[in-house]
Amino acid sequence: MSTVDLVLVGLAAILGGAVNALAGGGTLITFPVLTAVGVPAVAANITNTLALCPGYLGATFAQMKELRGQLLRLGLLIPVSLIGGIVGGVLLLKTGEHAFRKLVPFLILMAVVLLAFQDKLRAWVLSRSGHTGAVTIHDAWVMLPVIPAAVYGGYFGAGVSVIVLAVLGLVLEESFTRLNALKQAVSFSINIAAAIFFLFSGKVVWSAAIVMAVCALAGGVLGGRLAGWIRPSTLRRIVVVTGVVVTVIYFVG
Repeated sequence: MSTVDLVLVGLAAILGGAVNALAGGGTLITFPVLTAVGVPAVAANITNTLALCPGYLGATFAQMKELRGQLLRLGLLIPVSLIGGIVGGVLLLKTGEHAFRKLVPFLILMAVVLLAFQDKLRAWVLSRSGHTGAVTIHDAWVMLPVIPAAVYGGYFGAGVSVIVLAVLGLVLEESFTRLNALKQAVSFSINIAAAIFFLFSGKVVWSAAIVMAVCALAGGVLGGRLAGWIRPSTLRRIVVVTGVVVTVIYFVG
């Protein structure tokens, strides 16, 4: 990649990291920029997955306190998440460039819809949460809806956190903060499993991945500092509109 290309993907990663910290949906910015500078769609998705790992890790450690007392759930969900992430990665490589390129607009559209209704999904989860009951073996049922979410996360990833939070809220009766922490751990497990698998794919654009990882971290810090200045709902609308435009471009192209 040229210096100009690296600057562009770095700027996109800063913006994507800030957007993730404020509202979510950063992949809707970083992935299209990677393909715009000439990275094939499959390689762009793989590179983007690796670049996002530090952000997921940081978000998980930030909520470690809320994961206390949820060891049984983590023991059930992390293996499922790891396996699902790898399965999604295998499916991505099996899909092939041409077929994946055809699927991209539909995947982005799905992520846009999830982002658009994120507040309603969160409100629904909140309406069901608040009961901090004991963790029981019946929580094993939560593995079932997490499996397809994990496979999707390994395959594409945009909007996976929203999906995971929704399925956790569907099955578990728990406070929102603890559900959110669990969501972060599951999302990280999906992402890291897919990322490790992709290390051996031969499709990682390492120069872009390294630049984006550093810039996304910087963007996350920036987003945290801007949290009091920018309304997440306003930013989310902007990202949704951008996602719709990107979807149309992919459909037309």
